[in-house]
Amino acid sequence: MSVKLKPIMILGCTSDAGKSLIVTAICRLLANRGVNVAPFKAQNMSNNAAITEDGLEIGRAQYLQALAAKATPSVLMNPVLLKPSADTFSQVIINGKVNHDISKLPWMDRKAIIWPKVISALNSLQNQYDQVVIEGAGSPAEINLRAGDIVNMSVALACQADVYLVSDIDRGGSFAHLLGTWACLAEEEQKLIKGFVLNKFRGDPKLLGNAMEWLEEKTGIPTVANLPYYRHQLPEEDSFRLGTTWQRGAINVALVYYPYASNLDEFDALIYQDDINLVPVHQQQDLSMYDAVILPGSKNSGKSLAFLQQNKLHESIIAFSQTGKLVLGICGGLQILGAKINDPFMLEDGNKLGLGLIQLSTTLANNKATSQNKVEWENQLLDTYEIHHGESFALVNTVKPFIKEGIGWQQGNIYTSYLHGLFDNAIFYNWFMKKIGAAQNGINWKNHVDQELDKLADMFEKYGWL
Repeated sequence: MSVKLKPIMILGCTSDAGKSLIVTAICRLLANRGVNVAPFKAQNMSNNAAITEDGLEIGRAQYLQALAAKATPSVLMNPVLLKPSADTFSQVIINGKVNHDISKLPWMDRKAIIWPKVISALNSLQNQYDQVVIEGAGSPAEINLRAGDIVNMSVALACQADVYLVSDIDRGGSFAHLLGTWACLAEEEQKLIKGFVLNKFRGDPKLLGNAMEWLEEKTGIPTVANLPYYRHQLPEEDSFRLGTTWQRGAINVALVYYPYASNLDEFDALIYQDDINLVPVHQQQDLSMYDAVILPGSKNSGKSLAFLQQNKLHESIIAFSQTGKLVLGICGGLQILGAKINDPFMLEDGNKLGLGLIQLSTTLANNKATSQNKVEWENQLLDTYEIHHGESFALVNTVKPFIKEGIGWQQGNIYTSYLHGLFDNAIFYNWFMKKIGAAQNGINWKNHVDQELDKLADMFEKYGWL
């Protein structure tokens, strides 16, 4: 008979303190020890999403954490997903499906509806697994948001979790962050804090002096770990590497980086392999020096298109397409490259004329297509997924099917698809690289990620507290 263990919860003093990666590390470490473990995050805000086997949508981070735990990804692990699609509006995904009614409610009015769904999911996970590792969001010290909290101390109190508070020491001010965050908690919440964690440490640990003892004297809570700054090749929760620039002598591919770009982790195989230099492009420039251009998915294709037109980057893309080099549009990028985006339900930014580089017409439907797909292509299976409101069709017979009829099209040097995750497959990676005259060294990226998870667990076993 298995023993149910007390939930572990990771909270952060700030956003990007490293909560997600620590939960991922703990899940793989415990799974490798034979523990039946699962991740949980009540509410995530990110445009990087994943699709479960039953066609439901969850945050990419919780999907990765489930893989780390060697568990089947489930909406129970992330019952609420917020996908920003405007400055002050997010699409709300409840238990894997879009809920338009809740999306329209003011933030503080949502808890009464959502909280029971959060508790139901958490209870179900606790019944199915021996150990649940919970991730908070932002900071529990945001006292202005406490009344509507469904993800931080409300969850900790509901399951009486052992809570560990993480600070990003690379930013500086860690001990003030830890002390201040602890001081903002109610007494019953402070009692749940079992340890402080310093994360992303670089340098000589001796430089910390007696600061950890000082902090324990103030709070009664020990600092249980000092985790190093760790470079990995795992998907990011909601950020993207922006520092790369065009390099002379390299194979350079421009990734058009517009507002509301989504599922950017699907280009990790291009970012981390040595054969290519992927460069985010977000302003008008001469693209002719690049070997290919990619337009990624978008949570709001209309607003992403408007951004391109406002800064005239659309002119750069059109000029590049006339060189005959490869242009690839994925999902929202497909819609932007097309002739029309019809938005009858005002799901995004209204009706738009696209760039017209491929003669496709798209209508944004009220129902969202969400599925995992294994697609036969070039006598092999591509492991892919779909997340889109758009339904597209060709306007002229010179537009041909690409990969799978009805969800991918090609016209001249313009290639488009609604399929995400293409570059995770060695066969597609090699097809793309052959098109641009680069080395065809594709690997199974999912296997690579699994190896990275084991390396992460090894790091945590060395420096962590479990």
